[in-house]
Amino acid sequence: MSEKDLSLDLPDPDDSSARRSKPKAPRQGKVADRGKLKIGDDWNAIRIIALSQGNPLKAIAEFVENSIDAHARTITITRGREHGEHYVSIKDNGDGVPRDEEGRPNFKYVATHIGDSIKRRLKAEGSGNGIQGEFGIGLLSFWTVGNKLTMISIGSDQRSYQMTMSKGDPGYTVSPRRVLFAERGTELRISPLLEGIRTLSGEKIQWYLASELRDRIRNAKVRVTVIDKLALKQYEVEPRAYEGRLLHQLPAVRTPFGDAYAELYLAEPADSSRVALTRSGTRVIDDLATLPGLEHAPWSSRYLQGLLDVPFLNLTPGTRSGIIHDERYAALLEAIQALEAHLQGLIEAQERAEEEQASQQSLRAIQRAFREALLALPPEEYDWFDIQARARNDSGQPRPGGRAGGSAAGEDGPDALGVTEPAFSLGRQRHFFDYAGPLFSVVISPASSTTPVNERRRFRALPRDRSRRHVEEDLQFSWQIAEGGGSLAGTVDQEIEYLAPATPGLARLKMSVTQHDVTCTAEALITITASLEVAMSTAIVNARGLPGYTFERAAGELWRSRFDAARNLIIVNNGHRDFVFATKNRALQLRYLVRLYVKELVLKNFTGIPPEQLLERMIELSLYAEEKLKAGGS
Repeated sequence: MSEKDLSLDLPDPDDSSARRSKPKAPRQGKVADRGKLKIGDDWNAIRIIALSQGNPLKAIAEFVENSIDAHARTITITRGREHGEHYVSIKDNGDGVPRDEEGRPNFKYVATHIGDSIKRRLKAEGSGNGIQGEFGIGLLSFWTVGNKLTMISIGSDQRSYQMTMSKGDPGYTVSPRRVLFAERGTELRISPLLEGIRTLSGEKIQWYLASELRDRIRNAKVRVTVIDKLALKQYEVEPRAYEGRLLHQLPAVRTPFGDAYAELYLAEPADSSRVALTRSGTRVIDDLATLPGLEHAPWSSRYLQGLLDVPFLNLTPGTRSGIIHDERYAALLEAIQALEAHLQGLIEAQERAEEEQASQQSLRAIQRAFREALLALPPEEYDWFDIQARARNDSGQPRPGGRAGGSAAGEDGPDALGVTEPAFSLGRQRHFFDYAGPLFSVVISPASSTTPVNERRRFRALPRDRSRRHVEEDLQFSWQIAEGGGSLAGTVDQEIEYLAPATPGLARLKMSVTQHDVTCTAEALITITASLEVAMSTAIVNARGLPGYTFERAAGELWRSRFDAARNLIIVNNGHRDFVFATKNRALQLRYLVRLYVKELVLKNFTGIPPEQLLERMIELSLYAEEKLKAGGS
């Protein structure tokens, strides 16, 4: 491990040169004095630097980077307890500490040159490519981890030496270390750990390094292992893998100070999705959108994961988690604009695809809701898609060219709403999930109807299991008139006939169905009228199934929807303020679309009736459709 070169010459406390010099009085006749800034209290400056790193995990990452800078191929981080004290050690097989004239590790230079970084000079000379440290203060960050730092390295005589520093102590000691075999590389050992650091698990260290040093570990091809002796576990630090689709052929980000590299992934929007800012493979900022000038889309959209590596940025010393907003940062903001525009276009395309998928899901939910609603309403008034006949065929009466039995969804051909699904062949065996489970619920079709006096109407019970499949076996039915007049024929059959009385009024049917020890009940409401004046037209959609829908943006216009008969489409104004309000969540948007469907279907299928009756029909259909939409879990 190479030293995190430390600068600021530590003076001898007895040295008179370390004493503060007396300020000289300004000469008469001079406008201003000139001079150079100096450290007034060296030890106080060192204390401030040592405590500037507030994150112990970041301090451990600094030590690992020192090892990478020293060309280590393997790095082992150990968390344990010895002689009653918790410790953390970072051991590598790198170049070790540079040696002095006697061939020993030059610990004295490390301790007496805080802030005077060899690595910065190497970079300036062009021979420090890939080296990350430049301030010479990283070693002092052990103050945020533990009380004592022991640094171990070997000399040219293959003997082991160590340097010891203590938190709050300006001194250091260098001594030989007795070991059986001296090993190549450097070891840092910090003990005892601070009280709040003792719970820092090996797993947390592994996760932090995998994200913080993702590209440095990957590019250096170094193996980093975390051994947690307290938890008896071992972890390999694997560079973090991003989710989503890797974006290729991105616009280049070029500045006079160098190029930036972007590794970006387009993923599902999530609060955890963000783009990190790194410098030469080390993370500097977790979220690019928190930086001034970048707090906008696409960085704030939460569609992107990955990193933007900008090796030419200047960082704040001490924490190395901040950026100096100088001319280099300004050049980045200007050069990144083309990349931002390209990414925003990709995100908008992704949003359109998600909106299309959501629309398909919404359409299926609306179809299910309307099918169930129309099953519960009078067929002569609402059976625009021949749902009642299809339901009877699905429950046991064979269709032409089809099979007996089945579910209400119409599995052997187009369903009640005109959606075609794969057909069952006569020779195909039923799968396990084609069989209905135990009885769970029952409804009466129609659940609400209007019948003229002295007329007959048929009602049918539709028992279902928990998955809404029709139950057909071991059923016992019982019908009765719970309220009002009239009579029933076949009170123990699945389908019965009701004879309306001679006087208008309200009647309520009640039925129960039993399967073994499970009993379910349902009710139906019948309005008996002296005359039934409903003018209904043959709807255009009769033979074409339930219309689909599409969007047309007409912001500022009053219309919410309209029916396009030629295309069998309901056109929804997605620029209307009501639609914008409804997009707050999917459930609210579905209810809004259902109401638009109700409006258009009622207008098309009930023509020539007074407005008040038209509104009554809209309320009736809307009530049942929204209830079925809710029951379907949408």
